[in-house]
Amino acid sequence: MPERKRVAVLADSDTRWKWGALTARRLVPDHQLTGFLLRGRATPTARQLGEVGVRADRLTEVTCAEFLAEIEREHYDVVVLALVGGAVQAVLHGARALWPAPDRRPVLVTGYVGVVYEKLADGLLLRHGADLVLANSRHDAQRFRAVYEGVGADAGAVTETALPFLGGAPYAPAGSRAHTVVFAVQPSVPDSRADRAYLLERAAGHARRHPGREVLIKLRSKPGEHTTHLEEQPYQRLAERIPGGLPPNCRLVYGNMSEVLDGTDLLVTVSSTAALESLHRGVPTAVLTDLGIREALGNHHFLGSGCLASWDQLDSGLLPEGDPVWLAAHGVLPARPGPDARTAPPVPARPADAARRDAAAGEDTAHDPYAVARARVAGLLAAARLPAPAPYYTATTAPRYLPGILARHHLAPDGTPLPGAVRATAGESRLRRRLRGHLRDAARGAYRHGVQRVAPVIRRLGEL
Repeated sequence: MPERKRVAVLADSDTRWKWGALTARRLVPDHQLTGFLLRGRATPTARQLGEVGVRADRLTEVTCAEFLAEIEREHYDVVVLALVGGAVQAVLHGARALWPAPDRRPVLVTGYVGVVYEKLADGLLLRHGADLVLANSRHDAQRFRAVYEGVGADAGAVTETALPFLGGAPYAPAGSRAHTVVFAVQPSVPDSRADRAYLLERAAGHARRHPGREVLIKLRSKPGEHTTHLEEQPYQRLAERIPGGLPPNCRLVYGNMSEVLDGTDLLVTVSSTAALESLHRGVPTAVLTDLGIREALGNHHFLGSGCLASWDQLDSGLLPEGDPVWLAAHGVLPARPGPDARTAPPVPARPADAARRDAAAGEDTAHDPYAVARARVAGLLAAARLPAPAPYYTATTAPRYLPGILARHHLAPDGTPLPGAVRATAGESRLRRRLRGHLRDAARGAYRHGVQRVAPVIRRLGEL
């Protein structure tokens, strides 16, 4: 019986942990998963991890330098970097310092959690140097390769896949009605208090206009928690300021997005990745235009999708339908509902032209968008030695930019840990470890309080 592969996932938020762990499951089906949470402002709480619902055999909180020491000490076959671009770059340079010549080292994989609508060049170049840079769609794969080729960097690592959490039962159409409307909020889009209050009030207004519908405000985190992005104006606090409160058929909810979608008849959002999950299931999905179609909001990503709509149109009964051509190009393969669509397993569709192209390439990806990536990982694992990681950013190409990125993660310009970056814990008492953990939690709490309570007040005072 073949030995299970050892896979490590390093993540810096709850959503990236979900992406990284599920990606590992897709790439290496039979594996032993060790999870690492990068210590920082967005380190998820136990509640957030429980809501994600993806578990590891072991889960440890580490710094970048401590993680590098771990992968040097322990042999991992695959390492998935589910991090912001700067942290990915730091680990890649740290790995290059560990394995400066062809050697037996882990396969390094990275990618994006969802919709890539900002900092395309910056984020991609910071991820260059991994063995696989996963793109969630054909559209993204083309854009990624264009960026790398545009600077003369090797684009061979770019590999088309799909979001690993797309799934669930196909939607059973509700006809012209929508019994359950879900507004999937985002931590930082939009960012102003006035815009966020407007969207919340429109959701509440929709509930008042349609007393036969249930309107759920799907929240990402509780006040004091952080996810991938900062949330200075939590919807929970905005809801407390609505005159008369939320109507009886409108309420705030938490929970796993996939489980919430099980009972959703209309998904509404500004630009959340939840829209792609919803479209994959065939649920009517609206991407709001009330605040304009702007790059800063990310809803420009959905141009041509057939999903752009305003609250006024939704109030009037519109149920948007996704455009099949756009869906295919953006890695969304709508499931076909069967006689018992709410309980039947998903049956993904695949455009005929894409299936023919895959067949011509010798890859059977008609029902498995991870087949090519899995084959590439298997090929790299079979190699006796892998070349040293070769990021585009070096002391020659980015002599001013790179050292600052590495220093933020306590690495020297050559990728080696700075003195004291790896704390010696041998012989340390349990009391001391617990005290340090409490101090760290207190510091995070103070930071989050500053972001969500103090910073907005100072900003408003500055506008007087």
